[in-house]
Amino acid sequence: MLYIGIDLGTSAVKLLLMKENGSIQKIVSKEYPICFPKTGWAEQNPEDWYEKTVEGIKELTQGCDKSQIKGISFGGQMHGLVILDERDCVIRPAILWNDGRTKKQTNYLNEEIGRNALVQYTGNIAFAGFTAPKLLWLQHKEPDNFKRIAKLMLPKDYLVYCLCGVHSTDYSDASGTLLLDVEHKCWSEKMLDICKITTKVLPKLYESYEVVGTIKKEVGAELGLGPDVKIIAGAGDNAAGAVGCGAVGENKCNISVGTSGTIFLSAKTFYEDRGNALHSFAHADGNYHLMGCMLSAASCNKWWMEEILHTKDYQAQQRTIQKLGENSVYFLPYLMGERAVHNNPDARGMFIGLGLDTSREEMTQAVLEGVAFGLRDSLEAMKQLGVELKSATLCGGGGKSLLWKKILANVLNLELQTLECEQGPAYGSAILAAVGCKEYESVEQATKTLVKVKESISPETELTEKYNQCYEKFKSIYPAVKELFSELLL
Repeated sequence: MLYIGIDLGTSAVKLLLMKENGSIQKIVSKEYPICFPKTGWAEQNPEDWYEKTVEGIKELTQGCDKSQIKGISFGGQMHGLVILDERDCVIRPAILWNDGRTKKQTNYLNEEIGRNALVQYTGNIAFAGFTAPKLLWLQHKEPDNFKRIAKLMLPKDYLVYCLCGVHSTDYSDASGTLLLDVEHKCWSEKMLDICKITTKVLPKLYESYEVVGTIKKEVGAELGLGPDVKIIAGAGDNAAGAVGCGAVGENKCNISVGTSGTIFLSAKTFYEDRGNALHSFAHADGNYHLMGCMLSAASCNKWWMEEILHTKDYQAQQRTIQKLGENSVYFLPYLMGERAVHNNPDARGMFIGLGLDTSREEMTQAVLEGVAFGLRDSLEAMKQLGVELKSATLCGGGGKSLLWKKILANVLNLELQTLECEQGPAYGSAILAAVGCKEYESVEQATKTLVKVKESISPETELTEKYNQCYEKFKSIYPAVKELFSELLL
């Protein structure tokens, strides 16, 4: 049997064709534009997502026995606000996860409604990228569009609707709306009242591995797929990516160093983070997870290499770096503001500790270390909740650098494992499709069978201690400059 996993990313949709034994038959990627109407804003046209997905499926399945395709599932960029009118037409461009226009609304939720109340209602506080603050912004700034809302959706769920005609979402993706009571897996009536919407405009909730429907006849005919192809709910990108890395069940961790950076911990019970630093979300395996998310990770290194040093030869710039744990230059990796643990959209990147003898190697090293320290902030918040970790899987572009991998292992003091197959949310969503079609009994059973470790790197006692001392210095920088950020952006 064959299964399609679709990862709806911020810049492109990635499609993957997988056999029931986990082997990847083909991968296709299709790009689409992103629009920045104003500074700090980010929008996309949902129709572009579907158009490129259709193109991608046609290319992905060309030459294969399409009768073997049994299910399609999804991973997708989270938090985006997609709104449809009563005819299911898109009302306005989607407001994306990395859009920063909702500072006022986020502050209103956290300060006036109150963090404790939000945690009681949803399990989380408000972050600028979440969906609920976007709804409040829309209500205030575009009241006519707000009144036209007949259905509110998340990005990947728009694709689900286009393929099978069902308005749906899954618990993991819905967790990032700030409209879901995550612990009890139901829409929060309190939050719906605050946002002045009703359950009528919200999609039906599913577990990520549950079947939502079957492909529409006309869509199946266009794609050359049979009418019995099942459409499975799918998951938010981080949850789908965690499935692809085997981070399901109890106390399994995955660290992603992609455009953004995440540290993701699966759990069978719900964690409530009283410190408000982490996200407490539902997981794609039917359980829960804790997650710390930094908005700029590998993108920091890309910026430094390509925009500042004007090179794409990353290895050449890292080759001469040797004195790990001894760098006197520090870098704050907040190029797009920051989510965990600071929740500050005004935060910005900075170097500190520069002198006339500072070398390019030291600044390059500082960028890599700054991202690692940012991830450790989230790890420390997890430890405050009683979490104990010794190892984690590592994925994303940052994990392909041997130097960066070594820095991460020692800053975090974790054994880091890389995988034989690392295709992130696309692979995880293909696994969810297989589970939805009863190829496997559960997500956990599927990952134990399909996800295999390729190699690992362990921390070194002496270097870990050096980085402990460096991290203590790094921690002191943000509080010292925090108040400057809002003044700089005036």
